[in-house]
Amino acid sequence: MRTLIVGGGLSGLALAEMLEAQGHDYLLLEARDRFGGRIKTEALDRAGFDMGPAWFWPGQPRIASLIERYDLTVFDQFSDGALTFEDAAGQVQYGRGIASMQGSFRLSGGLGVLTAALADRLPDARKRSGAPVAGLAQTESGIKATLASGEIVSADRVVLALPPRVAAGFQFAPELPGATLNTLQAVPTWMAGQAKAVAVYNTPFWQDAGLSGDAQSRHGPMVEIHDASPHTGGPYALFGFIGMPPASRADEALLRQHICAQLGRLFGPEAATPLELFVKDWARDPYTATDADQAPLYAHPNYGMPDVLGGLWEGRLLFSGTEVAATFGGYLEGALEAAEASFAMLTKDDG
Repeated sequence: MRTLIVGGGLSGLALAEMLEAQGHDYLLLEARDRFGGRIKTEALDRAGFDMGPAWFWPGQPRIASLIERYDLTVFDQFSDGALTFEDAAGQVQYGRGIASMQGSFRLSGGLGVLTAALADRLPDARKRSGAPVAGLAQTESGIKATLASGEIVSADRVVLALPPRVAAGFQFAPELPGATLNTLQAVPTWMAGQAKAVAVYNTPFWQDAGLSGDAQSRHGPMVEIHDASPHTGGPYALFGFIGMPPASRADEALLRQHICAQLGRLFGPEAATPLELFVKDWARDPYTATDADQAPLYAHPNYGMPDVLGGLWEGRLLFSGTEVAATFGGYLEGALEAAEASFAMLTKDDG
């Protein structure tokens, strides 16, 4: 039985690694020119800076086990020092307290180290990047995937390890039932409406000044800021979530000016001139966000596997990814949970 996995993010990579370990026939297709999906790590000198998810937490056994298996280094989110607050008028206040992300973990080198380790585990013949899928068609013997290039890839079953709303944009033959398509389109894509900025510096001057790097702002453009420095050594960094809606941040040059000005207000003039400023707007990433995702999420959705996504095409069309995880939906742990569930279904069929 040949399995086609569409989507080379954490869930798709983890599923592919499980199939590889058991000697199954599979092919992993990723639309982007890199693996990792919403995990994207920018490298500068000796450090890696996460432009997508950055944290995981105690009580998440799957990612802890995977990191241990690959012998990667975990460290605590930096949270020592005073908090910073900017009111709606741009006035800055300082005060000590508990940082909002205190107790969370980060991965040395960034989470891209983990996805790279998973991708490296897969033989080149079993994985392809730069291969977006345009449509899926059910056949008498299985499923045919049509790539954007026009190439046809055949498989016995397909696992869509990508956001449900992105999957809903594929051409299906026969068409999916209306209830299934409506459900796919209704599932919010985690962090798809978000934009993130990382400002990199030669020194951690905010730490030297007794600041944690943890800040909240009602003035913007960033609404929440944290220290993003590596575990040891530099370069050092601050990162922030941009609170402006996608339409208001379309001018990236202007956005960068406002980000630097805000950092200067919050952490002093040295912060206004970073060594490097990385900006990633996930709402403009077509392999993450759809038109329905343009508004950022302000509460955690109630994720899980809806009943109407089961048993499609005689059980040959499956869904994976963090949005369909039963317990940890939206988290990295959820991506691995969904991969586990998909693997169990695939191997049950083989048995």
